[in-house]
Amino acid sequence: MSTMTYAVRDSTTMLRRNLKHLVRYPSLTVTIIAMPVVFLLLFVYVFGGTMGAGLPGAGADPRADYLHYITPAILVMTVAAVANSTAILVAKDATEGIIDRFRTLPIARSAPLNGHVLAALAQTVFGVVVVLAIALALGYRGGAGPVGWLGATGTLLLMGLAVTWLCVALGLASGSVEAASNAPMPLILLPFLSSAFVPTDTMPSGLAWFAEHQPFTPIIETLRACLEGRDPGSDAWWAVGWCVAIIAVCCWWATRLFGRVRAG
Repeated sequence: MSTMTYAVRDSTTMLRRNLKHLVRYPSLTVTIIAMPVVFLLLFVYVFGGTMGAGLPGAGADPRADYLHYITPAILVMTVAAVANSTAILVAKDATEGIIDRFRTLPIARSAPLNGHVLAALAQTVFGVVVVLAIALALGYRGGAGPVGWLGATGTLLLMGLAVTWLCVALGLASGSVEAASNAPMPLILLPFLSSAFVPTDTMPSGLAWFAEHQPFTPIIETLRACLEGRDPGSDAWWAVGWCVAIIAVCCWWATRLFGRVRAG
């Protein structure tokens, strides 16, 4: 078999290992999904009436308008929440010596990390489907056609790859499970400093500049446009560019850290 075939086979084995862990401990997945669901309900039913009334072109039902506005942002936060948990799982493997054991086995060097990334993507798909189903039950209707749904799916998967590789690297670099649980916290906080919950033009000028030039805003705006059946324009290029750059840097970083990490 070729080197690529061995890598695929070994990565699949590691994927099965990580999926079995997720099935064995379903409370982890439930906890991850619960956070964006709570945010969705909180912002729609507590703040939605007021914040929806302030949106451009607000209609007769501001709460419904706000549900329509924030659903893409909540989906992005779901992806970030799953990636956050991946940092903890990777740090747990590193500190308990499992990674040292993997390095002694005749398996592809990339397989353990690939297994974590692929399992996180599977968990991401499940989480996004659940959160989107709840949003639809609350009345969300995006109006996207097949091309729009395809674009939205691609955006979420590409973002999932980017933030998961970032969290894999952070998990390896943290040195402990406790540190790894806090290291990816900006992934949860940065959406609040973007166009996720309010348009950027309602922010003070300095904050608006930051919001418009950080990765989450073009990702959210691309997802929002796709789900509404609109052309995302330049936001799509910025979203793809940010994600590809993060994947390239963090994949390289994680691979280097994987070769150095020792059990604590």
